[in-house]
Amino acid sequence: MNTANNNSVSCRKMFTNTLLELAKKDKDIIAVTTDARGSVTLDTFADELPDQFVELGIAEQNAVGVGAGLTSAGKKTFVCGPACFYVARSLEQLKVDVAYSENPVKILGVSGGVSYGALGYSHHSLHDIAVLRTFPGMHIILPSDIYQTKKLVHKLINYPHPVFIRLGRNAVPNVYKKNNVPLEIGKANTLLKGNDLTLIGTGETVYHCLTAGKKLHENGIKTRVIDMHTLKPFDEEIVKKAAKETGKIITVEEHSIFGGLGGTVAEIVALNYPVPMRILGIPDETAPHGSSKEIFNYYGLDSDGIYKTAVKFIENN
Repeated sequence: MNTANNNSVSCRKMFTNTLLELAKKDKDIIAVTTDARGSVTLDTFADELPDQFVELGIAEQNAVGVGAGLTSAGKKTFVCGPACFYVARSLEQLKVDVAYSENPVKILGVSGGVSYGALGYSHHSLHDIAVLRTFPGMHIILPSDIYQTKKLVHKLINYPHPVFIRLGRNAVPNVYKKNNVPLEIGKANTLLKGNDLTLIGTGETVYHCLTAGKKLHENGIKTRVIDMHTLKPFDEEIVKKAAKETGKIITVEEHSIFGGLGGTVAEIVALNYPVPMRILGIPDETAPHGSSKEIFNYYGLDSDGIYKTAVKFIENN
């Protein structure tokens, strides 16, 4: 899969632009937010479709409850706000009103991972995958670029399951080309072929995995690169295949090393085809304040860090 040029549009803006475009044609699409229209980039939506927009102030628990009520009444509801608050402050409502009640509410968590950077630990969202994957029926998706994000919005409008979508804050490089975006929820994409090693990324780490994978190819390490955009339902078969065919796996995520992408892959590998693994993510410590770029570099989650880890991993295994 070839990469396109970098862009100046964030995934959150592409999400809300696409949602507005679809909502103009479908009055059942409702956006709910919690004093976060600026953070989510919902200003234009609120101005153009005020009857399809609900503002609840800083009340994330209420927002999830209202979203569940609207959805149970037949509306196609998107509850939107900072990921750090929706997977902490309103976790009870996500568990009961959405997942347990099988309400197909779409929770858009923006500025996930370490996107808020300088605001630090209170605004980091590094536990969301680990927690939400334990809720039966809850689906989790982390698109990697604007084109995958746009296609995802179209798929979510009538998607019959509750979904948590995590997006970053700033514009990111494109992984896909505008008119070539394979996206099947629950089915990962292979971006680069190889049988020496597998790199598996999700969300914003996918681009870095792909860049590192290409450099590894250039240096004789034929690396397979996988975009695991859906964390639940999880594509177990692609992991089993990678374990059998490449014998080594490195996962990369903007999440705690516990219970996220790496934890899920490790469970599958351990139970089916044990091979050497490395989990790149945020270790069991409070991440330092800084921009996403700085924090990615600090923990070796950028392409250079992934490349160096992969070379050492190959040498030692």
